[in-house]
Amino acid sequence: MMQLRFIASLIALSALGLCGPAFAHGDEDHSEPDKPVAANVAVANNTAGTALEAAATQRLPDGSLLVPKAVQRQLGLRTVLAQVQEVATTVEFNGRVVADANAGGRVQASQTGRIEAGPKGLPSLGQKVSKGQVLAYLRPSANSIDRGNSQAQWAELESQLAIAERKLQRYQQLVGSVPQSAIEAARLERDALQKRSSAVGAGLNTTEALVAPVAGVISAAHAALGQVVDAKDVLFEVVDPMRLNVEALAYDAALVDGLASASAQVPGGVLDLQFVGGARQLREQAIPLLFRVKAGSVAVAVGQPVKVIAKTTRTTKGALVPQAALVKGAAGEASVWVHGAPERFVLRKVTAHAIDGANVAITVGIASGERVVTEGAGLLSQVR
Repeated sequence: MMQLRFIASLIALSALGLCGPAFAHGDEDHSEPDKPVAANVAVANNTAGTALEAAATQRLPDGSLLVPKAVQRQLGLRTVLAQVQEVATTVEFNGRVVADANAGGRVQASQTGRIEAGPKGLPSLGQKVSKGQVLAYLRPSANSIDRGNSQAQWAELESQLAIAERKLQRYQQLVGSVPQSAIEAARLERDALQKRSSAVGAGLNTTEALVAPVAGVISAAHAALGQVVDAKDVLFEVVDPMRLNVEALAYDAALVDGLASASAQVPGGVLDLQFVGGARQLREQAIPLLFRVKAGSVAVAVGQPVKVIAKTTRTTKGALVPQAALVKGAAGEASVWVHGAPERFVLRKVTAHAIDGANVAITVGIASGERVVTEGAGLLSQVR
């Protein structure tokens, strides 16, 4: 039992000796405190990160880029395999969104008057309305002289109507003594005076109902309660957002022939268009062209400017790539990045024309089988 205790004591003393403080050796000075290990690790990591970042992407002497796979994944680079094929040639026009003439309209004042609220108040922007719905009332207004003349005319007609009414009553009491023709003439005179008096009175006291010409939504409202408007003033505009057109201008009559489908790039997506026709009369030295917005396209607003890309019946050879693949070269020319090797990218000058709102056709500079960067091309161009 005593031997076991002695052996345990020796083991404890040995452990304490191993964990004890280390003694200085030689003539080295250990008076300064040691630097924190965490700080040394941070400095080492920063140095390694800087060296890795410097060596991550390199611009080679021939102008190409060396991009490691890890950096490619970090930049989110995506490529597409180019295939040269027959593509339609396109032409570009500047245009703007307009309302369909059969699905939009304006509410204008037919005369000078004051605006009054309709049965549900004045409509607000974006409110849906149905055809024939009363939007507001227009109470005609006239100067004091015209109104006085109208009131005098109405009073005169009322007096003439009272005389004609009494005359007809006397003739009816003298049936048999007065010819029937005289009685009929008195009745006709009484009826005519009644209609004239009603018309003049209605012009003085009634209001004009302003109704929606088509079903749709209120796209513009220029009316307020009590507002005095003149004849032909536009008070409301109603459009059907599902039936819109695009009007473009062509400065060459030869471009109108052979147009097929078209598209336009707008915020939120691509606008699909169908060519309706072109005018045969110049307007501001240009030929107006009309395109119909296909159902299911992205939402646009009337008056919004767009760039129309219309396809023609003519074709050419080219490789289809997304518009995001095009970047500007050193001199501002159109270029694309070609993925030549697993970690090598080359900037190539190309000739391209738009096919639709999302794709372009590269006709010069790209061969079949080459990989073109479609996502992240702008980030590669920033490498110096």
